Formats: sequence, C-alpha cells, structure tokens
Amino acid sequence: MKIFKYLFFLILIVIIGGSIYVATIDGEYQAEETMVMNVPPAMVFNEVNEYRTWEDWGPWKEEDPKMIINYPENTSGEGASYSWKGDKEPMDGSMKTLKVIPNKSIDQEITFETPIGNSTSDVYWKFEPIENKTKVTWGMKGEQGFFEKLFMAFEEESMSEMLHPMFEQGLNNLNNVLTEKMKKYSINVDGVTEYGGTFYMYVTTASKNNPKALGAKMEKLFPTVANFMSDNSIEMSGQPFTIYNQINEESNTVIISCGIPTTSKVVTPEENDILNGYIEKTTALKVTLKGDYSNLPEAWEKAESYLQKTDFEKNTEIAPFEIYVTDPGLEPNPANWETEIYIPIQRKENALLTAENESI
Repeated sequence: MKIFKYLFFLILIVIIGGSIYVATIDGEYQAEETMVMNVPPAMVFNEVNEYRTWEDWGPWKEEDPKMIINYPENTSGEGASYSWKGDKEPMDGSMKTLKVIPNKSIDQEITFETPIGNSTSDVYWKFEPIENKTKVTWGMKGEQGFFEKLFMAFEEESMSEMLHPMFEQGLNNLNNVLTEKMKKYSINVDGVTEYGGTFYMYVTTASKNNPKALGAKMEKLFPTVANFMSDNSIEMSGQPFTIYNQINEESNTVIISCGIPTTSKVVTPEENDILNGYIEKTTALKVTLKGDYSNLPEAWEKAESYLQKTDFEKNTEIAPFEIYVTDPGLEPNPANWETEIYIPIQRKENALLTAENESI
C-alpha cells in the first residue's frame, strides 16, 4: 500500500511540477511574412478585403482540400466574416474583419475550434506602396492559454514556427493569382464607324515609340492639360486621348499630342504650350483593347492587319488617335482598362472606281 501511496505522491508532484512549468511558459506569439508584389496597393487590398477570394490563394485550402467554407451575406469590409468546417486539425474555425483602412491595412480576428477549446488570435495586413509595387505584410499574434501551451509543449515547432511557412505560401499564392488577373486582355476589331468632331485642349511632345516611354510622357502631360483647364474654367467634355501626329519607324520615335476634349474653341496666349485643336468628323476603323497598355502595340497591329483586308486605306489628312475610356486612378486592375483606337480611313481609289463602274 505504501508503494501506491508513494506512486500517487510522485505522480502528483510530476503533475504539479509540470503545471508550474507550463504556466511559466511565455504564451505570447507573433508571426508575420512580407512580400513586395508588382501589383497596385488598391488591387491587393481589394483581393484580401473580400473573403470570397480567399479560396483562390489561402493556404488552408491546400492543407485541407475537403474543407467546407460558409459565407454570410457580408464578406467584405468591416464586420465581414466567413467560417469553415475542416477535415484536419484545427478542424473548424471562423474569421471576422474588425477594422479597415482602405488600401493601407486590415485588422481581423481568427478563431480556431480545437478539442481543448476555442483559440482566438489577431490577424493583421499592411499594404505599403513602393513606387509601382506594394509591400504586403501578413501576420498573426496572440496569447496561448494553459491547455494550448500544454499541447504545444509536445510539438516539435513553436506556434510562430508553424505559422511562418503558411503565411509565406499564402503570399506567394496571392501574388500569383493577382499577377495572372492583371495579365488578362482582349482585343476587338469593332469595324468601321463614324467619329464625331470635337474641340480639345492639348500639348505636343516627342517620344520613343514604346509603351514605357509613352506612358512616362503621358503621366506628365495629361495632368498639365487638366490643371490648365481647371485653372481657366474650361469644361472637360470627354475622356483623355493621344493623337499620333507623326510616326518615324526608322528611328522608332513619335510626335504625340495629349489632349482632353472640351465643348468649344478656346484661344490661349501665344506663349502658352497648351493649345486648342479640333478633330474633324471622320470615318474611322475602331479597335477596342481591354487590358494593360502594354498590349497596345498588338492592338495597333491587329488594326493594321484588318485594314489591309478591306477596301479602305488610311486618311493621312487626319492623324490616328487612342481614347483612354478607363481612369487607372479609379480602376487598379489593368485587365479592366479600356482603350479605343481610331484610325481615320477613306475608300481606296481602285475601290471607288469599281463602285462607280458598277453604278453605271
């Protein structure tokens, strides 16, 4: 009997000692991963802010393909949430958005339902613009209770060590998903149309004929024209456009005019670089690009190829132009940018003769 008594006290001492040891373990943990993505901050923010997109890049689904996800009515912004029932530990859980600062940060609360009780942690996102890229930080922090510390004491890795690879994989997935979304584009040859005449304010410059160089020029010139119009109370009556006045294929250079439509003729001071012009009413071949501006060369090539198969040729009296229907400042995803190309055309001389002979 004394042996059992001693064993009982020994086990009791072990339990008490173990409990004291577990209780003294620091239960606080924090883990975060950071990645710089070649994606606009607003686009990354919008993707993370909407829980319905998490199935496309979240690491949990990869670990547990049989996971069932439930969405309530509100899945975006403050108060949004979603929950899941899993097939692997931690089996079930939920997440809720607590605070949102658009394009800058998101604070969330995640709850895991475990055999030893619910475990709640804070999840945070930070979106920092770096030139044309975004530094994305995804992290989690919290404090483990007694039973959680006891459970983790038998694991080979700490809570933070377990979270790091998961966050790293999630950010990689997120970057890949967004990059593919940005690459999508379509080109449609709309055919022959009539473009109505319009007055416009513009400034002219020379540039290398490639999307990067042209984009850099336009980023400076369009605000210059817009500010001039605003300062002088000149009404804007349409979307900005670029006129390709001269194209030198040998030197790969162009002379362009960046313009914004207005309702009437405007006389500007002689010393002013910003002038007023007028695009004549014309028959034109219209091509629409939906996608990043880097796809514009292909859109122009399709327009040229289509034109060669018709009875039309370029009307060299009126320069071709492209209209930027979508404002990139309002739409972060380049895949949704819409650009209209107009090439003024006229019937070929032999086509006119054929038409005249047929009418006789």
